[in-house]
Amino acid sequence: MNENYIRNILDGVAKGDITSADAMEQLKELPYKSMGFANVDHHRQLRTGFPEVIYSQGKTPEQIRDIFGELAGGNRTVIATRATAVDFAAVQERFPEAKYHEAARIIEVSTDGPEGAEETAEPFGTVAVVSAGTADIPVAEEAAITAELLGNDVTRIYDVGVSGIHRLFDRLEEIRKADVVVVIAGMEGALASVVGGLVETPVIAVPTSIGYGANLQGLSALLSMLNSCANGVSVVNIDNGFGAAYSASVINRGRQRR
Repeated sequence: MNENYIRNILDGVAKGDITSADAMEQLKELPYKSMGFANVDHHRQLRTGFPEVIYSQGKTPEQIRDIFGELAGGNRTVIATRATAVDFAAVQERFPEAKYHEAARIIEVSTDGPEGAEETAEPFGTVAVVSAGTADIPVAEEAAITAELLGNDVTRIYDVGVSGIHRLFDRLEEIRKADVVVVIAGMEGALASVVGGLVETPVIAVPTSIGYGANLQGLSALLSMLNSCANGVSVVNIDNGFGAAYSASVINRGRQRR
């Protein structure tokens, strides 16, 4: 439920098209719905601009399916991250139109939703998702798919790490056109600093757990990115492509509103 949805209800009451009882019925699930195992936050889009996203890891397929069912009643697009093929099968039983982005491990359900559930508008902005290696693509795809579903145009630029830096320079013009750049790298995580020193837009760095032993499952890349000498580089948690894309969407949405 967003501002547009609430405004339509209030306008309907003011015009006499909707009774106060009907309006109360439509609004009764605000701010959240208790499902016993989960409290679904229907108020989140009103507060933050984006609806709640389901984090699948640790939940049963049935719980994920039922949360989808609750969120789909008030949102045109519902997203679940870190989902498995088994989770997708459960969701698809209820929503045959569901899509599974396998590399990203994201389930997407897009419905008509209630009238005014979400505004249809031009993309918030552009996001370039840049990965150091092919092994980083699962995290990169989580970022790319999330950014697209949250309303951005996305350019994918993969396997342009510093060990063959000429590959990065060949795509630099595309990267510089983006409003926000998400850089995803494992090993020592150097790509974020390189890109940060070449562009004038915000860079969001995502360390990945890809690398040999001293990578420490992404800790080395995380520390390298946190210690970047390039200005304008922000860092999210290890393997958190979703978090980077969400932050990029907040940046672009803020620019659009200005």
